[in-house]
Amino acid sequence: MDSAEYERKIALRFAAFDQDGNGYIDRADFSAAAARLLTEFGTTARCDKGQALYIGAEAFWQGMAGIADVDGDQRVTREEFVGGAVKRLRDNPERFAEIARPFLHAALAVADQDNEGAASVPAVQRALRVLGASAETAAFAARNLDADQDGKVGENEAVAALAAYFTVIAPDA
Repeated sequence: MDSAEYERKIALRFAAFDQDGNGYIDRADFSAAAARLLTEFGTTARCDKGQALYIGAEAFWQGMAGIADVDGDQRVTREEFVGGAVKRLRDNPERFAEIARPFLHAALAVADQDNEGAASVPAVQRALRVLGASAETAAFAARNLDADQDGKVGENEAVAALAAYFTVIAPDA
């Protein structure tokens, strides 16, 4: 894959974080994602799950800013993301997984309507749609996140998949 193709694919990954489409990733993008998930699943921000989701979103933002916000302006531009974050993430996917883990843990807890410790595939599909995935992409991703085919998506499955999506840029990924 040539560098132009690689950068194009990374730009698509950037768009997944830039929730409001303003051209940069910031704390508001992570807070907005948390708010939409809470609304979708009828969970209040003040309950334990809601608080955990906002804390997870803040931790994810802080981790992203720590590896990508080169100029320290509390915003990650597409160029910072493409030029810095992706290289660092690709070189250390475990680090990315760990900065994402608190958010993913809390998001799955919000989507886990029956409190069984994992979210159902349809609930994960709803969450992905709320976060901006197309219906087709959300359905495909939710099915594939269920690695053990038990109808549920657990934290480790979600963390591994998210890390792979953002750190492994394969020709057709």
